[in-house]
Parts: sequence; structure tokens; C-alpha cells
Amino acid sequence: MSPLFFKLMRKIVAELDPKLEKYRPAKVEPPKPDLRPKSKAELIDLLAKTPNSVLSREERHMISAIMTFGDKPVQDLMLPKSKMVIVHEDDFLGPLKLDRLYKSGFQHFPLVDNSGRITGLIHTCELDPLKIKKTDKAIKYRDSKVYYIREDHSLRMALAAILRTNCHFLLVINRQKQVVGLLTYAMVAEAMLGEKVEDDFDGDQNIALVASREN
Repeated sequence: MSPLFFKLMRKIVAELDPKLEKYRPAKVEPPKPDLRPKSKAELIDLLAKTPNSVLSREERHMISAIMTFGDKPVQDLMLPKSKMVIVHEDDFLGPLKLDRLYKSGFQHFPLVDNSGRITGLIHTCELDPLKIKKTDKAIKYRDSKVYYIREDHSLRMALAAILRTNCHFLLVINRQKQVVGLLTYAMVAEAMLGEKVEDDFDGDQNIALVASREN
């Protein structure tokens, strides 16, 4: 066929193509997969698969901890009563007693009377061993403010109670008003962040040290 024929055909097609457009079937795009997570569990699983170039392992762990923190019950985190160190009002705060309290790893302890009733707290972080006499009884340093949280309450509720009361120590009770454990702000913070909060810096009361601290 001659070049003239092909030229004529191209011209005809060019003229007819716009007119035939409405008769052509619509193009069907293949459905795109929905990668959005459908649940919190799926989102956490997606986080776990996120490459380190986007989020580090520590960052992924922290995000997951924050996401699941609030719904956990207090009883999952609390120190049970069987492991609590309880101080009697009449206990002498001699070197051996203080050493036991310091080595327990805690700073706040329930104080009980002869009937076993909790009458307050004693805070070793507020004690000055150099000023305590061997004849000083624990009741002398009693803090009568005691705050409670129920074992089946959520950690979100516990955090709210800590912030509301400005108290770093909560006694955990059951529905029968019995003490079953304890919960500290440090426990809650570590559960929320997914890691233990450690810092050896102890110059928070020194304005010069705080001002010059690098990290």
C-alpha cells in the first residue's frame, strides 16, 4: 500500500478517535491493597516490622509500651503484699533497720500499729541518717497521708491518681478494702516508657550543676 493510504488512514483515525471515546469501556483500575491496620494489635505488629532506618528498636518498643500501657490493670504491675517491707510504728530506726530499708530498693514504706492497721508512710528519701538517733522510733517520721488505688483499676487511672495527689506511692487494695500490694510512680513511668528510667545524676538541688549539665 502506498504511503498516501496510510497517511489518509491516520487522518481518519485521528478524527474519529475523540468521537468514539464515549463508546469505549471505562478503564478499571486494580484495587489497591488496604495496608491500614484494623486493630491495635495489627498496628503493634506493623511497628515491629518497621525498619531501623525509620524507627530504632528502642523507639518501637516505647511506642508499643505507650499504646498498651493505659488498659493494663494495676495488679499486673504492683508489688504484691508478700514482698512488701512493712515498718512498725515502734520500730527503732537504727543502722540495721535503715540499711534493710535502703537495700529494699524502695523509698516509701507502709507504717502499721499494733493491730496491723496502716497509719501512714515512712519515706527513706526524706530521712537524714546523720540526724536520726538510735532511740528514734519510726512513728516520729510518719507521713499520715496515705492514698489508695484498687487492684482492678487501670494504670491510666493510677497515673491520674498519682498526678492528682502529687504522691509517688499508692497502696493497692481489693474490693474488700484489704491491702494487697503497692504501686509507685517509678513503676508506672517504667511501664509507660517500656524501660527502666535510670539516671545517676544527684545534683538536682545544685543550681550550678543543673545549669552546666550537658545531658
